[in-house]
Amino acid sequence: MASKRVFIVFILPVILSIIIGSAVLFDVLQKPDRELNMWPMSHSEGVVTSHSSSPIEIIGLSKQYSTTEPVEIQVKVGDSSFSCGDLYITIYSSGKSDVITQSGFFEQCFESGNNIIPIGDEFSKVVDTPGSYDIVTEMVSKQLKNISTKGTFTVK
Repeated sequence: MASKRVFIVFILPVILSIIIGSAVLFDVLQKPDRELNMWPMSHSEGVVTSHSSSPIEIIGLSKQYSTTEPVEIQVKVGDSSFSCGDLYITIYSSGKSDVITQSGFFEQCFESGNNIIPIGDEFSKVVDTPGSYDIVTEMVSKQLKNISTKGTFTVK
């Protein structure tokens, strides 16, 4: 009698939890554009990456810089749902997840005719170590939607 109670109270809920959890996870992963994101802090996951003629573009990025020349860029946002939000610009070592520098420009709101940001500020950083780098720009709207784009440059 006691072993039956142990089974009902302790073992049966564990078995049912595993079965139901597996069924829910299987259903979620069957939906298009879904993935199991175990490391949400990565700069390449969880955002829509854009390409040319896209809702976000990097303006003024050169292919090559010297160790004393600053990387100065602006960002053009073409999607009107991102007319107000936070802009993050991060430089990574190319092929690695090492953050070299990151800047945040908060409450960036612009009119539809002037969609170049940052407004009232500028992004200018000197990368003094030769190598290849990725620059990632990410715009987060007030509705917490993200768009981003990536560029690559070298420092010699």
